[in-house]
Amino acid sequence: MGFLYCIAVRFASWSSLTLLLANAAPHARSQTSLVTDLNPYPTKPRITFRADGIFKITVFCDLHYGENPWDAWGLQQDVNSTELMNIVLADEKPDYVVLNGDLITGENTFRQNSTRLIDEIVAPLNTAQIPFSSTQGNHDNEPNITHLEEIKREQLVAPLSYTRTAPPGIGGEQGPGTYWVPVYEHIDDPTPKLILWFFDSRGGFSEGDNSTALPDWVDDTVAGWIQSEAEAMDAAWGPAASSRGAIAFVHIPPHAIQALQPDLNSSRDPGLNADLLGSGSTQATTDSANLGKDEPFWDALNEYVPNLHAVFSGHDHGNEWCVREPTKNVIFCFGKHSGYGGYSDSWWGHGVRNIIFSSPDPKGPLQSWIRYENGTINANVTLDASYN
Repeated sequence: MGFLYCIAVRFASWSSLTLLLANAAPHARSQTSLVTDLNPYPTKPRITFRADGIFKITVFCDLHYGENPWDAWGLQQDVNSTELMNIVLADEKPDYVVLNGDLITGENTFRQNSTRLIDEIVAPLNTAQIPFSSTQGNHDNEPNITHLEEIKREQLVAPLSYTRTAPPGIGGEQGPGTYWVPVYEHIDDPTPKLILWFFDSRGGFSEGDNSTALPDWVDDTVAGWIQSEAEAMDAAWGPAASSRGAIAFVHIPPHAIQALQPDLNSSRDPGLNADLLGSGSTQATTDSANLGKDEPFWDALNEYVPNLHAVFSGHDHGNEWCVREPTKNVIFCFGKHSGYGGYSDSWWGHGVRNIIFSSPDPKGPLQSWIRYENGTINANVTLDASYN
């Protein structure tokens, strides 16, 4: 009798728990999931600061592999881009690399071998054994390639790729590449000092002969995910405001940045400013009916992620500048058009953006600059509370 009673009570308890979880908020986490969910890379090396407290990130934007694959010109652009990657990686020796969108010019590639271009792109990183993450851009969603196909191929051929996909239901149509990566001060520390956030801004066109335009903003489901992830981090690691810093990467810049370009000052906001922001240049501006669609993401990122040092985008090849977005009091920076594919002008050049943390201090300054292929440095700025 006692045995049967215990079984009945246990069954009732599990039934109650199941019902509780089923009726929970859609992005809520159970405490039992915290340990596994907050260690998203159990089989990969931990990303850490150097022994001297430095952490260096090199960002490649808009590589645009696979352009014009039917002629010698197109193939040569990929050769040039690979050479640039090899030169920069050897010179800069970063601790981490970010590929910030438009890895492939998907409308030009051949469907039957488009994912093989990922093999070419990650080969320099594999050779140098540098850990990295990628975001995907509008040209990575085309009839010949999708974001998910790129991510799966990258995970298959690059052992040190930390790119992953968002949970089911997060990211919207063709926007799976939303995730975060923890960075620790020391390899055995129980909690990270820095979180690298990556967001999928989608765009491009859906698959098939009758392809249609995809939304070009971070889907509003990501806003709730940011909140739930931040709350889970606080529950597991303690409040971020006093213990963790953050930076974010997204390919298409937020719409809020467009209003800031007319007031840029070349002394205060140095860097190439040759791409006028307008329709298609920021999130949700291809169609005026969609203005403001990226606001839930932008609001959540700035509300729930304390110590957000800066947000970095690519997409607009002729821009290199940084600026403080006053409504959120957050620094925004463009990267640098790295690849030889994609639109350009002869005097824009090709290169990368470097980002250096001088210490794990969650409120400490960052140093950032544009490095050109030939080693020239441009737009060297200190990103701190007094910037702009």
